Amino acid sequence: MANPDRPAADKERDASRQAPAVLDFMGLEAGMTVLDVNASTGWYTEVLSYAVGSEGKVYMQNRPGGNNADAAAAKAARLSNVEQVGAISDIGANSVDFAISGLNLHDFHNNNPQVAQGLLGQVMTVLKSGGILGIIDHEGSPGADNAALHRIAFDEAVKALLQAGFVLVGASDILDNAADDHTLGPFNPGLGRNTDRIVLKLLKL
Repeated sequence: MANPDRPAADKERDASRQAPAVLDFMGLEAGMTVLDVNASTGWYTEVLSYAVGSEGKVYMQNRPGGNNADAAAAKAARLSNVEQVGAISDIGANSVDFAISGLNLHDFHNNNPQVAQGLLGQVMTVLKSGGILGIIDHEGSPGADNAALHRIAFDEAVKALLQAGFVLVGASDILDNAADDHTLGPFNPGLGRNTDRIVLKLLKL
């Protein structure tokens, strides 16, 4: 986390994201092959890159031509163990040790649950047997308009992940925030981007 090459804007989020504790809970280890799903500008990608080290590899996955394409390309270019991919299906089956979806499962699921299942199925395909899927997302309340709030209820997230065939290992309260009552979107200034977040560890058997 202290690497001097990390952008100052990324470091500003360190306190609220607590990546070392979260990734330790999920079981990330040096030397792993990792998939960062819908990586956007690559906040997690860079942290993962340093964590897996020179013997590991990180696939930075984004849909081609996205809004953050230039920023993502610049980040990948300076990280020697990072490879950009446009589609998860571009990665070999049963080749990934660890996949992570950071703050984006809600968008796929809320927009179209079937699309979310397709995405999770692709992740399942590229993970090795025993591979880990880590989920971080903005927690919503059951029955709320979570699509508008860019959130997902805990039980709804777990149900979707189990439906895709993953096995839930555990949930962590590392990123719980009791001050967030789930009524505001994550970009509301009142939250300071410090939402109450779901943290899950799942396995492919």
